[in-house]
Amino acid sequence: MAKALSKVRLPEDRSIRKGRWIGARVQRVEDPRFLTGSAKYVADIVLPRTLHAVFVRSPHPHALIKSIDKSVLPGLGQTVFAFTGEDMRNVPPLIDVVTLPTLLKTPQHVLALDRVRFAGEAVAIVAHADRYVAEDLAEQLGEAIEYEVLAAVPNIEAAGRAGAAILHPAIGKNEVYRETEVHGDVAGAFKAADQTFSTRFYHNRYEAAPMECRGVLANYERHDSQLTVWSSTQMPHFLGSIIAGKLGHPAQRVRVIAPEVGGGFGQKMCTSPEEIVIPWVATQLGRPVKWIEDRREHLLAATHAKEEFINLDVAVKNDGTILGVRGEFIGDGGGYSFNTESALIEPALAAKSFCGPYRIANFEETVAASLTNKSPTAAYRGVGWTAANTAREIIVDEIARGLQIDPAELRLKNMLDSDELPYRSATGQVYDSGSYKASLEKALEAVGYKQFRAEQQRLRNEGRYIGLGISSYVEQTAWGSDSSAQAGTPLPSHDNSTVTMDPGGKVTISTSVSGHGQGHETALAQVAADGLGIHISDVKVLHGDTLTSPYGLGTYASRSAVIGGATVARAAADVRKQVLRVAGRMLEASPEDLVIEDGKISVVGAPSVSKTMQEVAFASYWDGSLRDDEPGESHEPLLSSTRFYDPPASYANGCIVALTEVDVDTGFVKLTRMIVVEDCGTVINPMIVEGQVHGAIAQGIGGALLEHLIYSEEGQPLTTTYMDYLVPTAPTMPPIEVHHIETPSPFTIGGIKGMGEGGQIATPAAVANAVADALAPFGVRITRLPLTPDTVLRMIGKIDRPNA
Repeated sequence: MAKALSKVRLPEDRSIRKGRWIGARVQRVEDPRFLTGSAKYVADIVLPRTLHAVFVRSPHPHALIKSIDKSVLPGLGQTVFAFTGEDMRNVPPLIDVVTLPTLLKTPQHVLALDRVRFAGEAVAIVAHADRYVAEDLAEQLGEAIEYEVLAAVPNIEAAGRAGAAILHPAIGKNEVYRETEVHGDVAGAFKAADQTFSTRFYHNRYEAAPMECRGVLANYERHDSQLTVWSSTQMPHFLGSIIAGKLGHPAQRVRVIAPEVGGGFGQKMCTSPEEIVIPWVATQLGRPVKWIEDRREHLLAATHAKEEFINLDVAVKNDGTILGVRGEFIGDGGGYSFNTESALIEPALAAKSFCGPYRIANFEETVAASLTNKSPTAAYRGVGWTAANTAREIIVDEIARGLQIDPAELRLKNMLDSDELPYRSATGQVYDSGSYKASLEKALEAVGYKQFRAEQQRLRNEGRYIGLGISSYVEQTAWGSDSSAQAGTPLPSHDNSTVTMDPGGKVTISTSVSGHGQGHETALAQVAADGLGIHISDVKVLHGDTLTSPYGLGTYASRSAVIGGATVARAAADVRKQVLRVAGRMLEASPEDLVIEDGKISVVGAPSVSKTMQEVAFASYWDGSLRDDEPGESHEPLLSSTRFYDPPASYANGCIVALTEVDVDTGFVKLTRMIVVEDCGTVINPMIVEGQVHGAIAQGIGGALLEHLIYSEEGQPLTTTYMDYLVPTAPTMPPIEVHHIETPSPFTIGGIKGMGEGGQIATPAAVANAVADALAPFGVRITRLPLTPDTVLRMIGKIDRPNA
């Protein structure tokens, strides 16, 4: 293990000061403004003279743009404004930042230029002072666009056929990436196997569907060349840098504000074309321009996720030992290898994470991605990891059935022991710590595993079919330079927080991580409150504004607790030292002999010799006699510090067990209970952790049972409303029980790990395995999601028609 640890950069001080707040079930401090309706989203921001923008979107999946006749618009250039891709020809296209040399690039113009590659791609934009008028005018302009319709490429199979239409003629083919890596002796593993098991698994295409759709408001003030952009984004600083670069503005003159963000889940981390077009139009017109996406537009044109084919061959011994795996991971990237993450966002991360909590020494991974006439694929909670975990956990159950071994026992046999950690996986991921076996055992104990099996047999005799599905998982977190490198998509990390105490003893945190519902303001305040020995109500957290927050990459990939918590802890520790230095001079004591508790600074062993935090802070700013220290040193009155952190990768883990009953007459799957055991290292706030688990499980259930973005053979989207694209509602959700294990990371500051995605990663497999277990008497195999009633009936032979 020394070899694995040699490349892990560990900070000298990895501790976080724990007191009254870290680990406590503190109610979220940000919730009052949400509950009272005073929170402001992009749609709520009103500026004088605002123009409302509507995008004209292609009705065709694949076509050449022959002409756009803007002259059909009455009042053009006076009360009506319209722009096309030709008008924005000089704006550099969006392109992915992945540095893999064999990944083919597919630049995307922010308004389609010459060619459209999916139905819903923006072709033009119309702006008017009245949104409803703008909608009518956009429809009118759309009718004045002449297209030459081209053959569509509706899916991966079609993309690779001889004679298929080529979406990007400049690269000459639809497959933008294919590479194979071999880890260990895969050929030897298969030669030594007693049996092999295979599957071709299809993971459905679905998307984040946040409560708040996307939105952008931009205002350009010509008198000082200041561009201000309000966007529902997860990465304000990164977006600001992209806008500055594309529009040729000095970065210091571009301010991005993410006000309240009504959910992101990864979908709002990438730079969307609309986030470039709206600021560009605002700079052209010198007026505020606002675009608020509607739900149909969102389903058509916002990024999609998860669609992936995973082909697996697994070599095993008769005793259940997994010897080796061959895996092919093929992603459907949609019309473009999308600008922030590329078309590898699903298959590459799936391959690297496939081994999960198991001892798989021999692994061959083939990663491929092709383009089709669909909205591009980008990040969504559990990106890559969800599909990998689902395929792996399903085939583990199939192996157990084939070998007639209990599925829990098979997992325990192949799982890593805690004393094997830290451990480098076959693909090079360094698991820092974990509780893989303990999580599974705790989940089985909570569910009453043996009793369930007895009840299952009894009900089968009565013609009822209940099932239990296990899904163990590892979740890659702390997404910084190290974590991204271990995932195979290296990207330098930049994140900072500033902690400042004012003369009244109150503390303001300004942080680069950006909240969109996770409870950052509460969790980071807890870290600062313990670090400084003050009440959480004395801490205010600012985020989401590039003018007031230090530079950083924002929030995605389960990174904010690890990175934000560490930067706040480091900066708070600096401020604590500054406070103790001033207090020491005031109390005529060494700072090392002072303690801080509940906002009071006192001498150890003499609690009556004390000062309040407010007294010390006021003196620091306004008592000049305290500024002179030892010769050659001086005290700066500002109680403030800005600290940076780029963490080593850390890996959370857990286990989800789903219980279900399947109605074999209707195909309806009823989830009756979900047991979750999660281990995210040091827990800052158990209530927030449990909220994250519940939300992620809801989205995982959606992917397992309901959600699927369906396209016709002609490349037309068929799920464009919530009547067609179904999402979980309250009646869909079963009771969820969350149990905690804390295995602090030995690598990160404070032992914190991320945890926001485990529920999404593990739930689809837990549900699928529960359904397969319930329907075991029918000999079903699950090879695709979602498990809609017609799919279930097809599996058990009650209907016979092709899958949608």
